[in-house]
Amino acid sequence: MTSREALIVAGARTAIGTAYKGSLADVDALELGAKAVAEAVRRSGVPAERVDDVVLGESLYGGGAIGRHAAIEAGLVHAPGIAHNRHCASGLAALQTAAASVIAGMDRVVVAGGVQSSSTAPKTNRRVPGTDDWEEDWLAPSHPETPDAPIRDMTITVGWNAAVKAGIGRAEMDAWALRSHRRAVAGIDAGGFADEIFPLEVRRRDGTSFTFDVDEHPRRTSSMDKLASLKPLHPEIPDFAITAGNSAGVNDGAAAMVVTDRDVAAEHGLEPLAVVRAWASAGVPPADTGLAPAPAIRRALDRAGMSVADVSRWEINEAFASVSIAATRELGLDEETVNVLGSGCSLGHPVAMTGARMVLTLAHELRRRGGGIGVAAMCAGGGMGSAVVLEVPA
Repeated sequence: MTSREALIVAGARTAIGTAYKGSLADVDALELGAKAVAEAVRRSGVPAERVDDVVLGESLYGGGAIGRHAAIEAGLVHAPGIAHNRHCASGLAALQTAAASVIAGMDRVVVAGGVQSSSTAPKTNRRVPGTDDWEEDWLAPSHPETPDAPIRDMTITVGWNAAVKAGIGRAEMDAWALRSHRRAVAGIDAGGFADEIFPLEVRRRDGTSFTFDVDEHPRRTSSMDKLASLKPLHPEIPDFAITAGNSAGVNDGAAAMVVTDRDVAAEHGLEPLAVVRAWASAGVPPADTGLAPAPAIRRALDRAGMSVADVSRWEINEAFASVSIAATRELGLDEETVNVLGSGCSLGHPVAMTGARMVLTLAHELRRRGGGIGVAAMCAGGGMGSAVVLEVPA
């Protein structure tokens, strides 16, 4: 056993862009990751030469060691790098790996986070085994396909299956999504994200540039009537209730944080933003992917020696509204403590970034409240769930 603790001493993220037509549509993942890493290190006050490693989550971007690329671009040539892929939970996985290395004493300072550029994600193809045919837009699967868990359609595998199994109807999902938008807009207006977002200079195609520093996906004019008017994404399936409105957005963005131990923090006069108390991941049948956050949360809290009653704030990613509703219901949570600044339905879901974004949002929200325990959790493709338990000192 070790008495070392993993401290998050700083973090930074881009504002979240709407894919293909938004402010980050022409900024690729490599640039986004490098900028987030550099800003997190700058904010931390830890000398760049003290960084031991860079761990970045990436998903659906074609592979490569994006952590190494970001390290070089951020001026951390001496630090190696790695890419983590646990699909939607890749940003959480990066933090978990960083924390584990620091607690074990193998590394003293690790930059962890996640990056997603849905706008520029590559399209791949492959030769179909046993034939001379090529499958276009091939997507590496996270699980063996079955009729109830298609590998290309998360609206069924995640959103709809969770809604059916948890008994969640269209009106409840739309109401959750509307509240998500209202909370995100209120958070933006109140400066609730100001401490985590850094201004990013973005160059337009015509050579001019602008500063991007406000999440652009939340809809100020969303209403129950507008959400109710949206067509189901699978009208051929009876009673199918998943729509674009009660699903997460497709988005771009990057987030990074600096993880270290108490000795390094004390050496540089750093106050922890949060302490990583525990984490856990869980596997469920792929058709139950949308129900995976709850078992991961239970396992993480058990490892932390805590219970649901100890937690004052929750971030449970709205990959679909049904996912957050199902976890909230199963764990008996107070809805007023879950996603208090919005989540995937409103802020958007830049896949590999989201976990890191949730951790930063959670840590800053707890700090504004005077400290406490928070949990960030999410489902991930292929029947996975992941959770992190944070403590923000009073």
